[in-house]
Amino acid sequence: MIIITGDTFVKLTRPPCQLPLHNVSGMSDLPDRTELPVLRRILILAACVLGSTLYATTLLVASTLLPQMQGSFAATPDEIAWTTTFNILATAIVTPMTGWLVARFGRRRTMVACVAGFTVATWLCGQAESLETIVLWRIVQGGVGAPVIPLSNAIVLDSFPRRQAGLVSSIFGMTVVLGPVVGPAVGGWLAEIYNWRWAFYMIVPAGVLATLALRFTLPADQPGEIRRVPLDWTGFLALATAIACVQLILSRGQRLDWYESPEIIAETVIAILAFWVFLAHSLTAERPFLDLRLLRDRNYALGLLLVFIYGMVNFTPIVLLPTLLQSYAGYPDSIIGLIVGYRGIGGTIGFGLTLIIGRWDPRIGMTIGFGLMGLSGLWLMTLDLNVNLELLLWNSALQGLATGIIWVPLTVLTFATLDTRHTAEAMSLFHLLRNLGSSLFISLSVTEIVRSTTRNYSRMTEMVSPYNRALQLPDVMGGWTMETLQGLARLSREIDRQAAMIGYVNAFGLYTAASGAAILLVLTARRARRAA
Repeated sequence: MIIITGDTFVKLTRPPCQLPLHNVSGMSDLPDRTELPVLRRILILAACVLGSTLYATTLLVASTLLPQMQGSFAATPDEIAWTTTFNILATAIVTPMTGWLVARFGRRRTMVACVAGFTVATWLCGQAESLETIVLWRIVQGGVGAPVIPLSNAIVLDSFPRRQAGLVSSIFGMTVVLGPVVGPAVGGWLAEIYNWRWAFYMIVPAGVLATLALRFTLPADQPGEIRRVPLDWTGFLALATAIACVQLILSRGQRLDWYESPEIIAETVIAILAFWVFLAHSLTAERPFLDLRLLRDRNYALGLLLVFIYGMVNFTPIVLLPTLLQSYAGYPDSIIGLIVGYRGIGGTIGFGLTLIIGRWDPRIGMTIGFGLMGLSGLWLMTLDLNVNLELLLWNSALQGLATGIIWVPLTVLTFATLDTRHTAEAMSLFHLLRNLGSSLFISLSVTEIVRSTTRNYSRMTEMVSPYNRALQLPDVMGGWTMETLQGLARLSREIDRQAAMIGYVNAFGLYTAASGAAILLVLTARRARRAA
């Protein structure tokens, strides 16, 4: 039997004690905890759901706050995007370490420490006084909280009898999806009334409650569960260095004029060397951090490409739209939070539809999902600065619907032909590429916006001249004037708005093209051999 919810894929064909030691969910060699009292199992479910919901909510809340934070820190669009990209990057790097953390420290200690550390980091995000500080605490927030969702789902499944696995997985998955609906709406409302800091502060009391609930409801870790398990530090550090350097190249390349900058050249050299060390070590080590030999399975290799694209298109619109809507279209924070929240509503509906779509060939479900994603991108490419709220709400819901539909068939297809002995290790690489796709594509999209805005502003201002006879025709200039400094300033601001809009449309074009490429890849996959 395969249970798939949200970001987790857990095989239940064998007892937990037979799962590999490095299982990403931390379910290795565990005693039977299904004999716990019913009330305690319910409390464990509630505590795990609360902790996971808080972590899932922070990304969308932060996306809603980007325009206010940009103004507060006097940052550019590419700089403020670091608060999201580096958070996702930290999550991507730490997620594969979940199994090692559980084996080394125990499930309760790991879970309580991660939720507590996440809560403290969230408070410090609200206290940040500079761009560098907010980026630092967002990195800590993403890294410390990374094990929360996969470990929560594993704890929930392990705490209930096997016959109730489907029920509790559905409750866990649906509740975690609902969190991102409420969070952005409430966070945007608080940011508009007070400021962006209160959207972080609102998470802290719930984080404290989740920490205490987990501490007093989770069973104590048994001595046999905690082992001194070695971690492949060479592979881990090499991979983390390579990923961090690539992220810095994409985030700072446009601002530093790419390879005209010694910094970009140095980061490129370090990234290449670090990736070479990771590749050589992974192919020769007895127990590497990530086993690249798994790529010999065609469906798994193709699934990694697809989940990388899924990560690319999953979060990009909710990072780009808030800045566009507030800075150039004049939308308030509360409305932006509502728009982002509608994505969660669409995701909930999509997740429910997988109960039907999951019975079909996974290629059909993914084609539908990526097709809807491409349709939402084409829709976004028609936006202008006079866009109405209703259109934005429907488009956001469509994006959520698409992401909800894609996840289950994507996971089924990826692991359909892979040997079950390698599921845990393969899942680590699967989630790593998903998060990596998100962080890199967000940086690429922001770079395209900055590049295109600068280029188009330069080209359009060339046409604004007293010697341009077209501008001297009646009614061409309308309310604009070049006769005064104030008139020129207003005209400059309008040109900047229109140039930025072109940049955003180009970024949405990249989003659409990625969705179309995913459909082509889906058609080359083999039919799944195991039912879900």
